[in-house]
Amino acid sequence: MDFGTQNHLKVLRDLLEYRLRDLRRDIRGAQSVRSDATLSGVIDRKDQAESEQTSALADAEEQRDWGELARIERALSRLDHGGYGDCLECGTPIPIKRLLAQPAAELCLACQQAQERKDAVARAR
Repeated sequence: MDFGTQNHLKVLRDLLEYRLRDLRRDIRGAQSVRSDATLSGVIDRKDQAESEQTSALADAEEQRDWGELARIERALSRLDHGGYGDCLECGTPIPIKRLLAQPAAELCLACQQAQERKDAVARAR
């Protein structure tokens, strides 16, 4: 990755670390809310349905957060060990604008779009 200054790397590291702290806090909060909901009794079917829906949504959000957390940890590792900012698929440098918008980006835009098309085809089957 060819950054014009070390300042870009510092800004990107700060963005990644800030988001990492945010995600860890969100995950702890979700786990706390889930345990509180488990302790509260369900009164009727409507309450039960609402509780199940809330739980399913919380599970999906937590799963998304864990995935993002893993991507951020991998990005920080690449920052520490080299290779950060290079597309994992084709090896080309990821533009700084993309990294500022998505600091944990692992793929350049072309490879990301190709991956999303491939995923969409797989889901359609």
